This record gives sequence, structure tokens and C-alpha cells, in this order.
Amino acid sequence: MGEALDLGTDKMIATKADGIGWMIFNNPERRNAVSVAMREAVPKILDAFASDDEVRVLVMRGAGDKAFVSGADISEFDQRRDSPEAARQYDDGAVQVDAAFRAFHKPVIAMLRGFAMGGGLLLALRADIRIAADDLQFGIPAARLGLGYSHRGVRALIDAVGPAYASEILLSGARFGADDALRMGIVNRVVAPEQLEPAVLELAGAIASNAPLTIRALKAAITETQRDPGDRDLAMVEEFVSACFASEDYIEGRRAFAEKRQPEFTGR
Repeated sequence: MGEALDLGTDKMIATKADGIGWMIFNNPERRNAVSVAMREAVPKILDAFASDDEVRVLVMRGAGDKAFVSGADISEFDQRRDSPEAARQYDDGAVQVDAAFRAFHKPVIAMLRGFAMGGGLLLALRADIRIAADDLQFGIPAARLGLGYSHRGVRALIDAVGPAYASEILLSGARFGADDALRMGIVNRVVAPEQLEPAVLELAGAIASNAPLTIRALKAAITETQRDPGDRDLAMVEEFVSACFASEDYIEGRRAFAEKRQPEFTGR
């Protein structure tokens, strides 16, 4: 990524290798609970990776082996969410994170193990693909904390699992396991903890080796299909599709197929 990003905190790490960008929540002593400073770093990382042609896929993970993200840093709530107005200002940060993910046209994989609670679960749901270790524990304990939950968060959960499972997760405030995540459709697959990183690397590597413009067009089509019909930007999807056919990569893909070799895509 060139010179190091000024993320404003050492609790977030952004690095890249072999076409994969890594966004690491680096607060293992608090099970990667996300502080305001950590959350403010997320759009910076996404913006940097979005403009970096060397990054073709993003993987989100938590540091250590105890948690992906255990939720928001509750120790900040007394200052950050101590009134309705303060809570609205706090939640504005989540809106900015949402906007950054919506503008990010590269695939996102969530690598999940240990705890993915509250905002950690919603963060995982922003990924296109989720792979979990069998020690995953997830839930949204808002009802046990007495805090209000935004329509934005409820809608994201319903979009992922449907209203019945969303009701069970939200109204019970209970903790669920990896088998539940697979049954509810939260994760794509569950593997043993020692197989988690290899599985993620294999998938991310496969995506990174494919034609970037085609990947961008496919992600856009998938994303827009999930929006309400009146909110879909189909013109953008068609623009991305047209860019594929006009690209050097389209020529390279056909040539490599004819020559029975692996294509070397450049994203142009």
C-alpha cells in the first residue's frame, strides 16, 4: 500500500500480500472489541484498498484465536452513548462504515472464529462470504443490555437470515454456535480451527487470480439484486459489464483458454 496509513490507532492493522488485503482488528486483550478509534479506521482502510490495484480481495479477521470481533467496546458507552443525542452521534459512525462498505467494489471475506457478537456479527454480515471455525459463537445481546437497536442493524440481520431467525437472535439475546450459523445461512461453511486460515487463503487466492473487472461487475450485480427495486443502480452494473468486454483481460482470457494455460489478468 505504499507508505503506512495513518489509522489513528494501533488497534487496527492493514496489510497486503499476494493480491489479498487484510483488515485486522487488533485488540485481542478485549476480544477485539471495537473502539470508536478502531471503527473510524475502517473507512480509511477500505478507501486505501479500493484504490490499490494490487489488492483484489479483502479479508477481515480478528487478532488472536479468541474472537473475530466481540462487539463494540462497552467501556466507552458511559461517555459515548450516555444520552439519546450522544447515542445518535455514536451511531453516525456506523453509518459511515456502512457507506464505505457499499462503495467498496472488491470482494470481502470474513474469517470467523471465537466470538462475533453484536456489532461484530453485523460487521461479518457486511462481507460477501463468511467462513467460520467450529468454535464460532455469535449473537446480539442488545436486549440484555437495554440498548436500542437501529433499523439499519435489524434490516441487515433480516436480509441475512430472514425474519424468523432474526427474531430468535434479537429477542432472546442468546449466544449461538457454528452449527446454528450454518443452519441459519450466516456462514458459507464451517471448518476446524486449524483449517480456517488455509481455507480462507485458498478461496481468497482463487478470487484474486480471476479477472478483476469481471469480479467487480459480478459483485455489483449481486449487491444491487439485494436492494429494493427502486434503489437499484442497474446502470452502474451495465457500465461495469461493458467495461469487461472492452478490456484487455477479456482478450487475455480468451487467448489463455485457447492456449490451455492460466490467464494473467491485469484489471485493464
